[in-house]
Amino acid sequence: MHLIQRGNNRGDCFFADVDYRVYLEELGDACQANGVALHAYCLMTNHVHLLLTPTDADAPSRVMKRLGQRYVQYVNRSHQRSGTLWEGRFRSCPVDEDSYLLACYRYVELNPVRAGMVADPADHRWSSHRANAFGETSALITPHGILETLGPTAQARRAAYREFFERGMEADRIGEIRDALNGGFALGAEAFQKRVAALTGRRTWRGSPGRPAKRPVGTD
Repeated sequence: MHLIQRGNNRGDCFFADVDYRVYLEELGDACQANGVALHAYCLMTNHVHLLLTPTDADAPSRVMKRLGQRYVQYVNRSHQRSGTLWEGRFRSCPVDEDSYLLACYRYVELNPVRAGMVADPADHRWSSHRANAFGETSALITPHGILETLGPTAQARRAAYREFFERGMEADRIGEIRDALNGGFALGAEAFQKRVAALTGRRTWRGSPGRPAKRPVGTD
């Protein structure tokens, strides 16, 4: 699952370095308590991206509820503020691991590059890129099995992962991911979309399956 949560009115949700650290600590605790494997993350000034695998359909909601309660209490107490911090409920979409999961890894960790904050994703401290691309120790990250397909050894897989990021991202693929997130659609091939629809009892695509509407490219 790819998940995004934005600050209220797209306002800031992190105000100092310690805020990012507290959020990540609370995120790790919430994932562990609810049986969620976190594969990638990126904390931006006014929103967060998470790529995760839950053990059950309600686990992401439990994670975000616990995380929201504890982190918002911390922020309000630490920065002498009150009221809501997040813009309503998080948005999310199920991801087809066969065709789109690696694209979501790239989308999440390239966010600060698209926003013009850094030239290299490794320069953004508040993401999983250095763990996934360079093997930096992280208690938060559980590598998804799809990464095993990138090479026979850990060193080869990390090299392939870094090379994957050097290619950048196609505008159409960025648009597909954004559409799926904003609409709560299944992100993947037509067969995957129909399979998710059968499980959930609702349509999981916009218009014709496999043909997401194009959107202009920008930061998100």
